[in-house]
Order: sequence, then C-alpha cells, then structure tokens
Amino acid sequence: MGSGVVTSRAVVYSDTGGPEVLQLVDREVPEPGPGEVRVRLRVAGVNPTDWKFRTGLTGPMSLPEVCPGQDGAGEVDAVGAGVGLALGQRVWVWLAGGTPYGGTAREHAVLPARSVRPLPDRVSLETGACLGVPAVTAHRCLTVAEGGPVRLAPGALAGRTVLVAGGAGAVGHAAIELARWAGATVLATVSGPTKAELAGRAGAHHVVDYRHEDAAARIRQLAPDGVDVVVEVAPVANADLDAAVIATGGTIAIYANDEATAAIPVRAHMLTNTRYQFVLLYTVVPDALEAAAAAVSEALVDGALRSGEGAGLPLHRYPLAEAGAAHAAVEAHAVGKVLLEL
Repeated sequence: MGSGVVTSRAVVYSDTGGPEVLQLVDREVPEPGPGEVRVRLRVAGVNPTDWKFRTGLTGPMSLPEVCPGQDGAGEVDAVGAGVGLALGQRVWVWLAGGTPYGGTAREHAVLPARSVRPLPDRVSLETGACLGVPAVTAHRCLTVAEGGPVRLAPGALAGRTVLVAGGAGAVGHAAIELARWAGATVLATVSGPTKAELAGRAGAHHVVDYRHEDAAARIRQLAPDGVDVVVEVAPVANADLDAAVIATGGTIAIYANDEATAAIPVRAHMLTNTRYQFVLLYTVVPDALEAAAAAVSEALVDGALRSGEGAGLPLHRYPLAEAGAAHAAVEAHAVGKVLLEL
C-alpha cells in the first residue's frame, strides 16, 4: 500500500561546483502554510546568479540542499490561509529561491504570496518566466535617480534620457521596454549589428554600436545635454564613456559585478555631480521591491513587456533534465533568455 506522499521532479544540488553537481530527483510536494502559495511551474527562467550561487562564487550554501532558480511561471496549485489567489490562476513568480521548497527548477514550488503575481491571459508563460530578476532589476536601476520616480508608470520618465548599456541582454532588454513604457527617450549600446537589431526590436529609440563608431560622440549628438540615467552592465569597460555622456546630476546604476574593481574618473564626475548607485536585487529594500513588482505587473497589462526573437529577446529552451546545459549556456553569455521547460 502506498504512503500517500505525492512527489514531483526537481533539480537540486548539495555541494557547490560545476553543472555536474545538479541532480534531477523526486521530492515531496508539500502543502502551503498561511500566506503561502503552491505553484505548478511550467517554465522557469535561468539567471547568472543561478550558476554563481551554484559555484559558491557568492558565498557558502545557506541550505543543505538547494533548488536553483528565482523566476518562473505556471498556475496556482494550492493556497494557504490569507492568500487571495484562485486555484488554477496563471501567475509569474520572482525571488523564489532561498527556502526549502522554493527555487523554480522544479515542477511544484511553495512560495510566500509576495513572490507570486497574476499573469494576464494574453501574456505567455515564457514571458512570465523572463521577468523576475531582469525586470525587477531594471526597474530598480531606472528609479534610483535623485528626484526621479520611485515607481514607473506611463509618463514617469517623460523628458528624461536613459542609456542602456548592453541593450541585447536580459536586463538591458527589460530596461529598454520599461523606460520606453515610462516615457523616456531610450538609447542603447551594443557590440554588433545582430545585437543592434535586437535592441531596436525591444524599443530603443537609438542604438549605438560601440565597436564600429565613436560611441561618446554619437551619444552626445543624440543627447546634447547628456543622459540622465545609465543602466550599466560593464562599469569598468564603460567608465570613460559614462563620464563623457552623463548629464549634470545624472545617475549611473550598476547591476553587474563580473568586474572586481573599477577606476572612477573622479574629476569628471565631480563636475557633473554624478551619482553612482549599485543594484543587487537580493538586498534591495522591501518597499522598492514591491514598487517594482507592481510596476512590472502594470506594464504586463499594457503589453509593454514581451519576449521572443521578434521582441528582441531570443529564447533558448531546455528540458528540466538538461538544467546543467542551461546553466552552462547562461555562463557562456547566451544572447537572450535561457528557459527551463517543465
């Protein structure tokens, strides 16, 4: 006679290391407690922090066993007390890691209700899995300027110019779409014509190929008074460019940390009263996270956040059993968004 325990598939690791430490296992499907939601995930996003956590680059493991993944989309499978979501409701999830039954590289995840948001019927599950880390990070980068909005909405960035470095990346793509939705003039830098086409499809008004033209001169031509906000992925490589194009009182929001140290052009930034703002999603204050999730949900309703080749964000799909290959693709800087299909 069976034990009555229901299980489903999950990818987990118990030791840090390369993709080979990931194991496909069966794990119990728990019941959600008060304020929790169980989601039957259909698609999961893979982000750079997933492989960085897995390798121990960000510090020691916080749990005996970790299921990677912060982002995903699926349907509500069960709800705990005090949760206002309906069974079967389509949802996108974010900041799903760090709990015993969380992580999105699994078929069922139990999450706090704050990490589960309704997904409009017309928005694909794939797009829902592309949100989370990229879109919430992008929102934070676009809302840290002095005197700027704390939450994006149509018109919130009207009259401002935003420069998105690496406009073909996942965060860059989300930053372009959110900035355009909020009314900014959006410039993007890229490293070649293929990426330029992707940034243009995302909605950038102007795309600058820094390998084939003088990026500083071109950006100053497009924005004579300078750019108000830089969404920066490569602060070391772009330090001089940022100093050359930032407006007086402008903000450089840095969200990537692949480079350990940076030399800052102090005098140039003193003259323009530049603000440097570092952004790491996992230590952003709760109010800012809530504002970001709410704005992302509104942008979804407006059709402002999209995915796929035609929207400038190519999708690379892997089955759950090939999670290691998906991690390797992200580590190798796959252009677009890597997804796990559950």
